[in-house]
Amino acid sequence: MILAFEIALIVFSLLLMLLVLMHKGKGGGLSDMFGGGMQSSVGGSSVAERNLDRITVFIGLAWFACIVVLGLLIKLDN
Repeated sequence: MILAFEIALIVFSLLLMLLVLMHKGKGGGLSDMFGGGMQSSVGGSSVAERNLDRITVFIGLAWFACIVVLGLLIKLDN
């Protein structure tokens, strides 16, 4: 059971890193170094960006829940 949650934690971690890197830069940070600051934002965020935000929040919550459950399992195992 612990091994399954460890594998899930690794998968969620990799997905979360990928999703965060896919977000559009908001300016003022490292995203400007790679050309993110040259884009002008006209109108709000697109549907794809909002869906990306929702997926990122969902994966982040699943990542957090996996850490909590894994911590409880390890504590109960000892």
